[in-house]
Amino acid sequence: MTKYVYDFAEGSKELKDLLGGKGGNLAEMANLGLPVPPGFTVTTDACRAYLRTGDEPFGLADEIDLHLERLERQAGRRLGDTADPLLVSVRSGAKFSMPGMMETILNVGLTDTTVIGLAGQTGGDERFAWDSYRRLIQMFGRTVCDVPGEQFDRALDAAKAAKGTTDDLGLDADDLRALVTTYKEIFTAHTGRAFPQDPRDQLDQSIRAVFSSWNAERAVLYRRQEHIPTDLGTAVNIVAMVFGNLGPDSGTGVAFTRDPATGAPGVYGDYLANAQGEDVVAGIRNTMPLQDLAGLDRRSYDELLAIMARLEAHYRDLCDIEFTIERGKLWMLQTRVGKRTAAAAFVIATQLIDDGVIDADEALTRVTGAQLAQLMFPAFNLAGRPERIAAGIAASPGAAVGAVVFDARRAAEVAADGTAVILVRRETNPDDLPGMIAAQGILTSRGGKTSHAAVVARGMGKTCVCGADGIDVDVHQRRFTVDGHVVSEGDVISIDGTTGSVYLGAVPVQPSPVVRYFEGTLTPGADPLVAAVDRILGHADKVRRLAVRANADTYDDAARARRFGAQGIGLCRTEHMFLGERRPLVERLILARTDKERDAALADLLPLQRADFVQLFQAMNGLPVTIRLIDPPLHEFLPPLDELSVKVALAESRGEPDGHDRALLDAVQRMHEENPMLGLRGVRLGLVVPGLFAMQIRAVAEATLACREQGVTVLPEIMVPLVGAVQELEAVREEALQLLRTLGVDARIGTMIEVPRAALTAGEIARAADFFSFGTNDLTQMGWGFSRDDVEGAFFTRYLELGIFGVSPFESIDRDGVGRLVRIAVDEGRRTRPDLHIGVCGEHGGDPESIHFFHDAGLDYVSCSPFRVPVARLEAGRSTVAATGSDTR
Repeated sequence: MTKYVYDFAEGSKELKDLLGGKGGNLAEMANLGLPVPPGFTVTTDACRAYLRTGDEPFGLADEIDLHLERLERQAGRRLGDTADPLLVSVRSGAKFSMPGMMETILNVGLTDTTVIGLAGQTGGDERFAWDSYRRLIQMFGRTVCDVPGEQFDRALDAAKAAKGTTDDLGLDADDLRALVTTYKEIFTAHTGRAFPQDPRDQLDQSIRAVFSSWNAERAVLYRRQEHIPTDLGTAVNIVAMVFGNLGPDSGTGVAFTRDPATGAPGVYGDYLANAQGEDVVAGIRNTMPLQDLAGLDRRSYDELLAIMARLEAHYRDLCDIEFTIERGKLWMLQTRVGKRTAAAAFVIATQLIDDGVIDADEALTRVTGAQLAQLMFPAFNLAGRPERIAAGIAASPGAAVGAVVFDARRAAEVAADGTAVILVRRETNPDDLPGMIAAQGILTSRGGKTSHAAVVARGMGKTCVCGADGIDVDVHQRRFTVDGHVVSEGDVISIDGTTGSVYLGAVPVQPSPVVRYFEGTLTPGADPLVAAVDRILGHADKVRRLAVRANADTYDDAARARRFGAQGIGLCRTEHMFLGERRPLVERLILARTDKERDAALADLLPLQRADFVQLFQAMNGLPVTIRLIDPPLHEFLPPLDELSVKVALAESRGEPDGHDRALLDAVQRMHEENPMLGLRGVRLGLVVPGLFAMQIRAVAEATLACREQGVTVLPEIMVPLVGAVQELEAVREEALQLLRTLGVDARIGTMIEVPRAALTAGEIARAADFFSFGTNDLTQMGWGFSRDDVEGAFFTRYLELGIFGVSPFESIDRDGVGRLVRIAVDEGRRTRPDLHIGVCGEHGGDPESIHFFHDAGLDYVSCSPFRVPVARLEAGRSTVAATGSDTR
C-alpha cells in the first residue's frame, strides 16, 4: 500500500521528489536538531492521485489521523481543544521552488470557541487571538473558497479608517473581534454557507485547496516559464503554528547566507517585529534590515547566525531561510538552496571552490547555460518607466532600439547610413535576410519561437519579438497600430527579446560585460563576474567530451563564433548566400529554359559562392567547416505568388505588361507546391536541377585550393540535406567524389539526418556517409507531423496547459520520440561504420537540456548559433560531470 504521509523524522532533503523541497528541507533541519516546529508532509503521490481523480486517495485520511495524533503529542496540544488548541499551517511545497505560486493557509484550527482558548493560552492576549482568527478566515476564504481577496481588504481598510489608523497594529481586540464578524459575513455571502467550525474539516479542505493550486493559472504560467514539468504535483506540509505576532518580543523574517544579487558573503535579510510571515511578503509594513535584530534580541540573532552558518556548511551553498521568533524563542520554518541572480550563481560557485567547500566539477553543477545566456544579453534600464505598447513572444533575447522599417531593402538602406533600425513585419521569409542582418532587432505580429524570424534571429544573436498579435502591421501605409497608438516608419521603438515587451521611444540599453569578455575587449581581471565566468567556463572546456561548433554563414558570424570558443562550423546554410544582390542570378537559374541558360547562370554564381567559402575557411583556419548544399525550395527565392499575381494583373490592366514579371509568375505557378517543406528541396533539388550541387561542390574545392595557397589549413565537409534513402546520397556522393578527385581536393561527405526514414535506415545510409549531422528542426517537425511556423500560435499553449508537453519539442528535444530516432540512427550508423562522426546542427544544439541528451546519446559535437557557443560549452562540461555521477542538484 502506498505511503502518503511522512513525519519530519522520516524524511530528508534527498526525498524532495516525494516530499517536495519544503518538506524535505524541514525534515533535514529537524534531523539536524535545529528548532523546527513538529509536523508532517503529505506526499506528491497523494497530490497526483487527487488531481487524477478529483478525490483523496484511499487511506490518506487514516494516515493523516495517525500523524496528526503524533503531532498533537509532540506539541502537547490538540486540534480543536477549546482550552488549549493546536493550530497548524498548511503549506505547499513542490520539488522545485515556485515562490508564491501555490497556496498557504495559516492558523488552521481556529473557531468561535477555540479562539477563546487561544487567548487564554497566550496569557489573555485577546488581540492576538482575534487577529489570528481574522487572518484564517481571510486566507481560507480566498484560497479554499475563492472569496475575492479585495472584499476582505476593503473591510480591513474600513476598520482602520474608522479607528483613525493606517496600521494593523492600531486595531485593538474589540476592533478585530468586529472584523471577524464582518469577515464571516463576507464568507457566507460569497459561499452560501457559514465559516466551518470543525477544525478537521478546515484541515481537509485546506489540503485539497493546496493540491488544486498546483493547476492554478499562475502556477501553470510559472512552470511554463521555468520549464518545470507539469506532472510533478506538490506536497503539503502541516506544521504546528508558531507565532511572530505575539508582541514586540516576537517577529518573523527572511535571511540569506550570502547576497543573492551579487554573491557577496555576509548577513542579508529582513525582519518584521510583531508580525506573521505573510506580513513580510505582503509589504504591509516596512521591514528592518536583519542586522537590526541584534539590537532587539541579541540571543535570537546570534542563534540565527550560527544556524545560518551551519546550514550553509551542510548544504554547501547559499541558503534562503524563513524564521519566526515567538516570545524570544527562535523557530526555523524553512530553508532551501536559495534562488540567486545569474551573476551571483557564478560568483558564489567560485567562492565555494576557494573556500574548499566544493571542487571545480561540482561548481559546474551550480551554474547553468540559461544563467550564462542571461549574462550575455544586453538589457534595458527601465528606471525611466518607458511606455509599453505591446507584448509578444520573447523569441531571441536582448534589447534593441531603432527606427521602425517595414521592408528588408529599406532596412538595409537606412542602416547603411548609420541609423539603427527595427525591422517590423507580419512575418519574415528568407528574402528578408539582408534587412534582418542590417536591423538591430526584429518584431513580427505572427509566428512563434521557431518561426523563421525567431530561428534566424537567434542564429545571428539578434533581438527578436514574435507573435505580437495586438499589432496590426500595414506594410503599404508603412505603419502599425496597436491599442490606439499609430507607429509610422521612422518612429523609434524599443523591443525586449527577453520579456517580449515593446516600448514606444528609445529605452536606454546597458551592455553586457560578459559579451565584451568573449569579444576580447574586457579582460577577466577587470570584473569579478567575468573572472568567475572565465574560470568556470575554462573548467567546462577541460572536462567536456562534446565538441562545440557554430552555425555560421558569413565571415563575421564565423569570426565571432571563433572568438566565442567554437571549434569549427557545423552548419553553413548556403541558401543564405543566394539572397540580396545575388537574387537576380538565382532568378536567371530558375527561369532558364535551356541547358545553356542554366549553365550560364550557374557559372556566374560560382565565383561568388567560391568567395563565400574562402572567407569561411579563412575565419576557421585549421578547424572543420561543414557546408550544407542548398536546402529550401527554389521558389522561396522568388516573390510570393499572391504579391506577384497582383503586380502582373495591375500592369496588364494598365496595358503595361512586364515580360520579366510575367516569366517570374509563370515560374512561381509552375513550381507551386501545397506543402513545399515536403516537396522539391534538399537532395531532391540537387538531383533534379543538373549542375546545381556540382557548382557548389566545385566552389568548395576551388576555395580550398585558393586558401591552401595562402597557407590556410582547410578541413572541408560537404553535407547533403534531406536524404531519406541511401541511393540519394550515393548519387550525390559519386558525382562529388569524381569532381573533387579531378581538382585534387579531399573533403568528407556526409548527410543531414532530418527525415524519420533516414534515422530508421541509418545503417544503410552510413555506407555512403563520412558523417551524420542531425537536423532536429525538421526531424521534430516531421516526427510530430507539426508545421513549426503554424502550430505554436494555434495550439501549443493548450498542449502545455494540459500537460501534453512539459516544454515545446522545438525548444528542448522530445527524448521519447524524436530522441529515440536519434538513438536509433547513432546505434545503427556506428554499427555499419564505427568511426562515423556524428553531430547535431538544429536549434536543439544550443539548448541546455538537449545538450545533455546528445552527450548521453554518444554524439561527437553540437553546433549552434555563435551567441550560444559559450552556453553549449558550459552545458557540454556539465553533461560530462552529470554523467560521472557528481552532485547535480
